[in-house]
Amino acid sequence: MDNARFVDLFASGSRALGVTVAEDVGPQLQRLMAELLKWNAKVNLTAITAPEEVLEKHFLDSLAVLPEVTGAATLLDLGAGAGFPGLPLKLALPALGVTLVDTVGKKVAFIKAAAASLGLQGVRGLHARAEGRPEVEGIARAEVLIARAFMDLPDWLALAPAYVAPGGRVVAMLGKAQPDAELAARAAERQLRVVSARAYRLPFSGAERQVAVFAKE
Repeated sequence: MDNARFVDLFASGSRALGVTVAEDVGPQLQRLMAELLKWNAKVNLTAITAPEEVLEKHFLDSLAVLPEVTGAATLLDLGAGAGFPGLPLKLALPALGVTLVDTVGKKVAFIKAAAASLGLQGVRGLHARAEGRPEVEGIARAEVLIARAFMDLPDWLALAPAYVAPGGRVVAMLGKAQPDAELAARAAERQLRVVSARAYRLPFSGAERQVAVFAKE
């Protein structure tokens, strides 16, 4: 994908999602894409390899949740894979301290290399398995805990509270939207409450997405 097409698609996709970012975010995402595809030719990081799909399903989908993350000081991305949504959110919110955790060492190695290549400060890639014991695992609690299709929602809500700092919130990036009553019931099972739930569609494929935010009661 040439630079002009990337710029056009990123601009139109951002507008469709109602997302506004600084002018330097697009060029940095282009560099991140180049690094991702270069690594992916040798190491299996993602099944999504077409540049247009990387832009939509990794970058724009990550940035779609900016309203739910903006204002936080720290973000913990569990099951970060090759760095999504944590890395794009860090690019959009430079002051945000981001920890990205994954059980696959090569994906964590990529996260560290990409952060270094982009000159990002306040990014930590951690090779660990989150099993509900953050102190033992060396995972610091964060103001916002986020995951994108990491596990089924009931399992996520059972695991997540252990990793949230007091007064913080849990953000779940989901596929097809779940009814408000279902979200509320799942939250209540874990002494959580629903703060917000928002459905959206990816701008090019029209794929359904939902972002739900939970807080401790």
